[in-house]
Amino acid sequence: MSPLEASPLPSRGEPVPEAPESRNLVNGRVHIIPYDPKWPYLFKREAERVRQALGDRVLRIEHVGSTAVPGLPAKPCVDILLVVADSSDEPAYAADLEAAGYSLVIREPAWFEHRVLKGPDVNLNLHVFGQGCEEADRMIRFRDRLIADAGARERYTARKKELAERTWQSVQDYADAKSDVIEEILAEAAAAE
Repeated sequence: MSPLEASPLPSRGEPVPEAPESRNLVNGRVHIIPYDPKWPYLFKREAERVRQALGDRVLRIEHVGSTAVPGLPAKPCVDILLVVADSSDEPAYAADLEAAGYSLVIREPAWFEHRVLKGPDVNLNLHVFGQGCEEADRMIRFRDRLIADAGARERYTARKKELAERTWQSVQDYADAKSDVIEEILAEAAAAE
């Protein structure tokens, strides 16, 4: 049993149990690398694995996050959005994903019933939300805005690089510190619609 499987699942707002050092946080620093053209390929491969495991229970699967934006520097971790009928209904999908090699590592019932699974051989976050979840739509809007707007990409890249120079207790702390620029970019996207 891996240390992640043996540990209780962390939830937003609760202390995160001690876990092995993440590939995304090394000595308290977030590791950002230049865009890697293999990221879309890795997404496609994992999306196919998820579709094979879940079939028509996959309502939507999208490459999100910085690795989904051509040219954008990122943590070398592919973020994948999976929409199922009800993310809180873990028996409807989790066992089949685990049989395909994924491990459930985060359960956040108070935050849109969000679940995160890690992949068997690719550094990835498989974010699971239920149908109609506004956070899923927000992730896609943010990705699309970064793809379409060079100025937004530049501001977001500058913020990420600035924050990567700091030391963090967790990757979530780093992610939370980007909230202001993310909200600004999402507001610009809404104004442009």
